[in-house]
Amino acid sequence: MKILLANPRGFCAGVNMAIETLETSLSLFGSPLYVYHEIVHNRPIVERFRAKGVVFVDDISEVPNGGTVLYSAHGVSPRIREHSKERNLRAIDATCPLVTKVHMEAVKFAKEGYTIILIGHEGHDEVLGTMGEAPHCMVLVEDELDVAKLEFPADTKLAFLTQTTLSVDEANVVIAALKRRFPHIVGPNKDDICYATQNRQEAVRELVPEADVVLVLGSQNSSNSQRLAEIARTCGKRAYLIDRVTELDAAWFEPDDTVLVTAGASAPEDHVQDCVDYLKEKFGATLENRVIREEHVSFPLPRELRVLVRN
Repeated sequence: MKILLANPRGFCAGVNMAIETLETSLSLFGSPLYVYHEIVHNRPIVERFRAKGVVFVDDISEVPNGGTVLYSAHGVSPRIREHSKERNLRAIDATCPLVTKVHMEAVKFAKEGYTIILIGHEGHDEVLGTMGEAPHCMVLVEDELDVAKLEFPADTKLAFLTQTTLSVDEANVVIAALKRRFPHIVGPNKDDICYATQNRQEAVRELVPEADVVLVLGSQNSSNSQRLAEIARTCGKRAYLIDRVTELDAAWFEPDDTVLVTAGASAPEDHVQDCVDYLKEKFGATLENRVIREEHVSFPLPRELRVLVRN
């Protein structure tokens, strides 16, 4: 057996920033500390912070008046920010800057009188936050079928935005369908799909032809992790999305398989290494690191925390 360990994989700059923000907040404010939605979409990380006294809530009213709340990496709508102020909450914003970019684009297009078509997955935390920026003039589509159902008056100004964690290929299919139906539609100056999502997808696409099986570390509710497994399956490979080594099944593998191992942008590296160790011990696998692209991106802590840390 041979393991191809994909690089880049795992934590992106936004996830690193969000986790560091939560760890720093715990050290400054103690527990209980509240997070609106999961800090990142990864079950082991959420379980680890829950054990430290972090309370994850899906309604801002669950945070006691005057309490401390973190907004997750996926962002929140203006309505949530307003409710936080009304309830005198200390709010710390761990939104990924790349998500904030999409929010700002939504506000800009709305002010300019556009109807905005958001390409994304219904119910995803990021989509809920983005749509909250301009709910009166934003429509969600998931695929070409949704595009075919759209109807607008002939003089409607149209713009599109995308969720940051989509498959590049799938997003491009939907964008192409929009441009065919609405030739005058405009989009953002720069692609909304985040650099880390694109890089991890590129690594899988480049390496998957050499693999028999693909292991993706990540949670089921992680959009970017799901996309990595989907890309592998589209290429005709067996692909498994798992959180941790205990979910591995030896029956998935043949002794002479080449196994591509990667991880979504919110999956911790220690769980990747646990799976590598399992394959080495169980099948005598050899390891080959494959670097497809270098990443050197980092984001600072939120301003409100940087001030406190300096003091």
